[in-house]
Amino acid sequence: VQLQAFGGGLVQAGGSLRLSCVASGRTFSRYTLGWLRQAPGKEREFVAGIGRIGEHTYYRDSVKGRFTISRDNTKNIVYLQMNNLKPEDTAVYYCAASDNDYARMNWNFWGQGTQVTVSS
Repeated sequence: VQLQAFGGGLVQAGGSLRLSCVASGRTFSRYTLGWLRQAPGKEREFVAGIGRIGEHTYYRDSVKGRFTISRDNTKNIVYLQMNNLKPEDTAVYYCAASDNDYARMNWNFWGQGTQVTVSS
């Protein structure tokens, strides 16, 4: 599966952004989907994941209550709604797909990143 993420940008602290990731292929619903991010000088980290039919979602602690992951299997899209953004959310965000349930760092496919910058 091929993934393409978009929707990043520059936003002030407290603002919102919605990232989208479009997938190609007819097997979209067989994969757990997720978002990860990488800030300058830091390792890539897990942000959010969602089950194959959206039956469960899971997040890193620092984004719980602020970020929401969702998916639309009819359109092959996964979203990340980010509210109350903080400067520490600044990073390149990547979407990814995995054969594994509850994947956090083990992903089979990656999209290109989209930059999110949060100003203070």
